[in-house]
Amino acid sequence: MSMSDPIADMLTRIRNATLREHKQVVMPSSKIKENIAKVLAKEGFITDYDVQPAEIGFSLILKLKFDSKGEPIIRSIQRISKPGLRIFKGFKEIKPLLNGQGSYIVSTSKGVMSDAQCRQEMVGGEVICAVS
Repeated sequence: MSMSDPIADMLTRIRNATLREHKQVVMPSSKIKENIAKVLAKEGFITDYDVQPAEIGFSLILKLKFDSKGEPIIRSIQRISKPGLRIFKGFKEIKPLLNGQGSYIVSTSKGVMSDAQCRQEMVGGEVICAVS
């Protein structure tokens, strides 16, 4: 069965894993998911990610990050641009999320990057999701 929105599936898996306080979450891998994981790791929302061979294709394993009290670092993660309604923003339109406490993940012509990196490199694109 084909999946209509694999990125939304990824975000839902992360959301469910953080609610259940799992240490890691496994999902089917793709280049866009790997790039999103790279941004999540760079921004400090996850500790690490790994791509391993699976029975069919590859699996993406995200190692979730928790604070000293055992609370997950990712409090909220939601899809912004959807297959039925794409949301594009210029770098001037992408404002900091929660005064810099959160981050937007944006797919640009220079690759997938955070909102802060978009403003630094002066490039806009499709706003994939918001993480805080």
